[in-house]
Amino acid sequence: MSIRQKVLFEIKSIELAKAKAPKKVSSYFGVNTFGLENMRKHISPKTFSAFKVWMSEGKTITLAQANEIANAMKEWAISKGATYYTHWFQPMTGMTAEKHDSFISIVGPGKVIEKFSGNKLIQGEPDASSFPSGGIRATFEARGYTAWDPSSPAFIIESALGKTLCIPTIFISYHGAALDKKLPLLRSDEALNKAAVGLLKLFGHKNIKKVFSTCGAEQEYFLIDKNDYTLRQDLVMAGRTLIGAPSPKGQQLEDQYFGTIKERVVNFMFEVAEEAYKLGIPLMTRHNEVAPHQYEFAPIFEESNIAADHNQLLMELMKKVALRHNLVCLLHEKPFAGVNGSGKHLNWSLSDDLGNNLLNPGETPEDNLQFLTILAAVLRAVYLHADLLRASVALAGNEHRLGANEAPPAIVSVFLGEQLTSVLDMLEKGVKAKVSKRDIIDLGIARLPQFNKDSTDRNRTSPFAFTGSKFEFRAVGSSQNVSTPITVVNTIIADSLDYVAREIKKVTSTGKDFNSSVLKVISKIIKETKGVRFEGNNYAPEWVKEAKRRGLPNVAATYEALEALTEEENIELFEKYKVFSKEELIARYHIWIHMYNLTLEIEANTLNEMVNASVVPAGYEYEKLLARTLDELVRLKKSAGLKVDPAALKDKKEHLSDIVSKIYYVRHNTGEMIKLLEKAKKVSDEKRAELYFKQLKPMMEHIRRHVDDLERVVSDDAWDLPKYREMLFIK
Repeated sequence: MSIRQKVLFEIKSIELAKAKAPKKVSSYFGVNTFGLENMRKHISPKTFSAFKVWMSEGKTITLAQANEIANAMKEWAISKGATYYTHWFQPMTGMTAEKHDSFISIVGPGKVIEKFSGNKLIQGEPDASSFPSGGIRATFEARGYTAWDPSSPAFIIESALGKTLCIPTIFISYHGAALDKKLPLLRSDEALNKAAVGLLKLFGHKNIKKVFSTCGAEQEYFLIDKNDYTLRQDLVMAGRTLIGAPSPKGQQLEDQYFGTIKERVVNFMFEVAEEAYKLGIPLMTRHNEVAPHQYEFAPIFEESNIAADHNQLLMELMKKVALRHNLVCLLHEKPFAGVNGSGKHLNWSLSDDLGNNLLNPGETPEDNLQFLTILAAVLRAVYLHADLLRASVALAGNEHRLGANEAPPAIVSVFLGEQLTSVLDMLEKGVKAKVSKRDIIDLGIARLPQFNKDSTDRNRTSPFAFTGSKFEFRAVGSSQNVSTPITVVNTIIADSLDYVAREIKKVTSTGKDFNSSVLKVISKIIKETKGVRFEGNNYAPEWVKEAKRRGLPNVAATYEALEALTEEENIELFEKYKVFSKEELIARYHIWIHMYNLTLEIEANTLNEMVNASVVPAGYEYEKLLARTLDELVRLKKSAGLKVDPAALKDKKEHLSDIVSKIYYVRHNTGEMIKLLEKAKKVSDEKRAELYFKQLKPMMEHIRRHVDDLERVVSDDAWDLPKYREMLFIK
């Protein structure tokens, strides 16, 4: 019996203590966060008012007020059992980072007290020398700073033996350059706010002081048993299976999607939700996804900065809680070949400080001039800056997913739906007509209710789709920090809102009335951006040809997509809105190219080890079995006159020959792959990325194909690696 088979028999759901009657979520939601309500309870009204003004108008609080907030935060955290605090930040690794410090301060020989000052709250200093910097700073320069982000509430992380106060912060170099993903997002929200408020003033909204983007990131993921995971070196090292024959049954029957959630999984989901609610993460939806053992969580919309923090926290929670259930949560974009990969559909919208959703078309969108203006600005942004949107989701994992008949292609287009398309066509032609309608769906059965049809359908193949009061950016990868895609969306739309405002002012200055001026500007944009709108099936091969005819870019390779960050006009755009400096953009280009290369190198070296340590020995065992059997048959035929059908003997010879050839191909191509890795060391990072995309990846797929053929025939007793049918279907 193989190791794999022994483990297979041991796999079972863990025993859980029965939960008492569940508490109302509202009774403990946000209990582990130091949000506004908690802050109000623990500080003076004067300091709380000053803090609120800081958040809304940018008037900084005094050091004395910072000290008061810090002390209140400390007292609250200690009352919850926290003994350490950390500045929680998001470096360019894509994950989160933290350095823990104790609250204690020496007050005499053998005596300490708990102390936490405003200075320590506002600023920290982790060692920045080992984080990716892309050349912003030399690696021997260790100093970096974290600075408190008061717009995102502090929170407490619980472990079995203690609790830690986490303070969301930005992370910058000694000279002030952004070394993280949070600071550019905050800058982009400032740019968006300024542009949107300026445009709204033209529409007579003098009382709106703040506009901000809101987001909800739908998080897809896989769950597999921990025992299977530990036997798969590729999952441990690379987060995805580098070899593995597809199971005869995958997702063909579509019986997984929205199916009954298995008890083991739903127990995991209950615990994730409880932990998330304590941290103020508003999880709303959970369900089975398309592929077997694939699932999704979806939250309620929040301000983008908080939504990004919460998504990072959620991913950490999911991985932590999964282990408690003897499961492993896989967040890679394509952990299993042959079934759907995982994305993170980023729902994006605009709100003002009066609670209005600026992307709500209303009952009659053709009469909603403000909505149509903002819609036109979004269309212009996507049309002009598709390259930046593509760059924002460019990473090694997403190369396996984008365009794979499960996710949007690398072609960036916009879906608006039948109703809005009719409205835009009307405006383009300068014809005024009523197109709005609230269709009633009547099922014709008295005991079933009638209901209103939504104003637009949901196109699951479009990378940037309007889904009724929001846009859904569906190309984001499941493992990604959403801050970068949000930053790009915010910035390009800020630029378009400014453009629209300037154009409206220009037309009104000629004497035209305001409404006519707005319609003229909108009509012009609709005509200019028509090529980016597509209402059909983005998965269809015909769309690739049509998109090429329209001049829309189709960039499959990560290294090519990232080149958009180095284009002069894009650098000028980000510098204009003070979101990225040229130095910060170029640094990100180099960091992400380098990370792409490292990812492929880790995968290739892992594949090499698996082939030589697991696959080939198993193949040799099977080869030996076939050779012995064939030899015995030939011997018995000669010595004992055993009658053997010549066709059967020929079949055995051909099968053995096929196995010998496959093992040779696997070994030979693996050797060539290692030579390619050595060759790549001699070229620049940019050339290396190109070499890996064009040569290494096809070579790895070629090796995989032969390995998977071996897996299908080598005996179970010899094959130690867990198979797809076990990882994806054993409960």
